[in-house]
Amino acid sequence: MSSSNSKVVDIHTHMYPPAYVELLESRTTIPLIRRFAGAKDPRYIILPAEAEALEKITSAGGDAAAAATGANLPGRPIMTHYSSLAQKLHFMDTHGIDISVISLANPWLDFVAPEVAGETAKAINSAFSAMCLEAPAGRLFFFATLPLTAPPETLLASIGHIRGLPACRGVILGTTGLGKGLDDAALVPVFRALAANKLMIFLHPHYGLPQEVWGPRATTDYGHVLPLALGFPMETTIAVARMYLSGVFDAVPDLRMLLAHSGGTLPFLAGRIESCIVHDGHLVREGRVGPARRTIWQVLREQVYLDAVIYNEVGLKAAVDASGVDRLMFGTDHPFFPPLTSDEQGEWESMTWNKQAVVKALGADSEGARKVMGGNAVEVLRLYEEE
Repeated sequence: MSSSNSKVVDIHTHMYPPAYVELLESRTTIPLIRRFAGAKDPRYIILPAEAEALEKITSAGGDAAAAATGANLPGRPIMTHYSSLAQKLHFMDTHGIDISVISLANPWLDFVAPEVAGETAKAINSAFSAMCLEAPAGRLFFFATLPLTAPPETLLASIGHIRGLPACRGVILGTTGLGKGLDDAALVPVFRALAANKLMIFLHPHYGLPQEVWGPRATTDYGHVLPLALGFPMETTIAVARMYLSGVFDAVPDLRMLLAHSGGTLPFLAGRIESCIVHDGHLVREGRVGPARRTIWQVLREQVYLDAVIYNEVGLKAAVDASGVDRLMFGTDHPFFPPLTSDEQGEWESMTWNKQAVVKALGADSEGARKVMGGNAVEVLRLYEEE
């Protein structure tokens, strides 16, 4: 373990509790987990293109035919890293991570029927709480999951439940909210309840951009590169821009958000967003571009934090310039992006590339690097408190 002033904290790291895996295995439409004959691990099928590939395999002769012909199976393999507490701790120990703030990965509970969403969320969040208590003291905290498809009173009640879980430090949230996006006025009471309870929102993408954006060759020739590398960051950027334009940050000034993947493209495009706002005749005529308006740069430095899951010092420098070194937090995105040509029990590039980016951007032993690698997370997320 590192000394108290140099903790390494991973705030972007996911798990699927066994109950969630069972839920996905029971489904016949995405998201779902499917087992194939002859395959070592079950496959997590989450994207529309993967569902199309599954349909083709099934119509061509089912699981056995797919395994026998060596066809590429859709989705990603669900290794033990996804749901095993022992594996999470092993990953942390292997990479010198002192504390992890774990969270359910996308698509969370967005697909759960309204009548069972509240109880499903309670069970999943209780499972995360139990894992944190089972781990050595102080090593695991978590971001909870909200039952966004539930009735409003159930949704607000769930915030009270997670606030009482000692290791909970916030919630992980997708970009669709209640179905209309995060600029939906109906979400403001939820945002206010989260802010009042000092629960950070960890905003994470899932839905990306429409499939047709990627062209006809994407599914067969380009793997998952386009939707993951480009669709996810743009999804985050658009969601936060909509929140800003609708006035959410001014309506809930105590709201705090942590944006996945270093804020998508916000560090690069905030200036362009500002220019478009200032030069938009509609906004000017409505009096929304006056001297009292907070710029998007101000919001980035006052209410927004960014993770450091960017894999390169060029992007990390832009994130630091946009929000400030005090607002960046290290992450790995484990268990996604596992090594493909080496032992998954060993070193992962998701750790080494992101750590190298911090070192190259800020200096190996600098105060800035210590803040990004863990100091900021400890302070902002209160990872030293027993609550």
